[in-house]
Amino acid sequence: MPERTDPEPDLLSSGALLTQYRDGLLQDTLPFWFPRCVDAEHGGYISAVDRDGTWIDTDKWIWLQGRYAWMLATLYNTVERRPEWLAWAQSGLDFLDKYGADTDGRMFFHVTREGRPIRKRRYAFSEIFASIGHAAYARATGSDRHAARARELFDLFTRWHFTPGLMPPKFTDTRPATGIGSRMGAIVTAQELRANLGPDPALDGWIDRCIDDVRRLFVKPELGVVMETVGPNGEVLDHLDGRMLLPGHAIEVAWFIMHEGKLRGNADYVRLGCQMLDFMWARGWDEEFGGLFYFRDLHGKPVQEYYHDMKFWWVHNDTIIATLLAWTLTGDEKYRRWHAQVHDWSYRHFPDAEHGEWYGYLHRDGRVSSGLKGGTWKGFFHLPRMQWYCWRLLEEKAAAHAKGA
Repeated sequence: MPERTDPEPDLLSSGALLTQYRDGLLQDTLPFWFPRCVDAEHGGYISAVDRDGTWIDTDKWIWLQGRYAWMLATLYNTVERRPEWLAWAQSGLDFLDKYGADTDGRMFFHVTREGRPIRKRRYAFSEIFASIGHAAYARATGSDRHAARARELFDLFTRWHFTPGLMPPKFTDTRPATGIGSRMGAIVTAQELRANLGPDPALDGWIDRCIDDVRRLFVKPELGVVMETVGPNGEVLDHLDGRMLLPGHAIEVAWFIMHEGKLRGNADYVRLGCQMLDFMWARGWDEEFGGLFYFRDLHGKPVQEYYHDMKFWWVHNDTIIATLLAWTLTGDEKYRRWHAQVHDWSYRHFPDAEHGEWYGYLHRDGRVSSGLKGGTWKGFFHLPRMQWYCWRLLEEKAAAHAKGA
């Protein structure tokens, strides 16, 4: 690992941050969603909810079913073996088994409350969230069937995304492009399968391959940026879509890579993840109002998406993780400051003091844009994952500091 200095001991030993993340998860986020989101009649979870948790649509999004099941089973495995958490996780996985997959094995994206299909996307991202849900449930129960299903879905994802010509193209072949999302999905899914099902050189291989792709194709040190989309060989596509940056997405990939470096003692991966965080913090942090922009242009030109300057919950969740992880891994004071900045801004603006949980969508200046607490994209995933990960990371560091003292 790189040379480091210890983070300020008072911040680790006081337990204030740790308590905020832990209690926020167990006493606010989790009770907001459960049991009210569980569909006792048809199984699975209702995600579209108003500010107070009232259902506003009963359709179901398949990728959220997998995400909820993973989060619940992960809490069961790592926090406390509460029977209701496991039962709720099973509800989502049972729904996926019954209604999640099409006849070709690919999964749907959007179904009715009863499970009748509405939409199937060309991408295979529903598959990886179902995969990690099955993997975490397999660890909780010892189920060989769920472990096998987790591996099957991961294999489907990698085959679909990485076999040339297999996935139907989004555009013509006039301007070929490739995105960072498939590499990110492979990295984190392989990490979760390995954590829950045990060591596997094939999973390590996928992680290494995709981190190498990220470094070669998307990270541009000469431009100080992590690209979202590039040409097949990493070419910068000097057009509206090609120049568009998504700082939060790149920062999410950065902490996955740092996490891998932490697990394997790989200083190079830690450096790469920190470099990516450095580039995209500089690109994404709003110096005037605080918080992180959603989209930016590579050359500072106007971005065509009308919501480019909004502040989204998940971007801040992943930046909170990334800055805390970078700080604990390197001891660099810069990351402590950044963590304090993004944490403090987020906790001033996103939480709903009256009804709990976080708003998802804010205007640039931090005013609430919508009272929506859940829908197609937002649900029981990014916020509880952040709270869980940061709680455990600080707990680990506090224990190490106490032992060292």
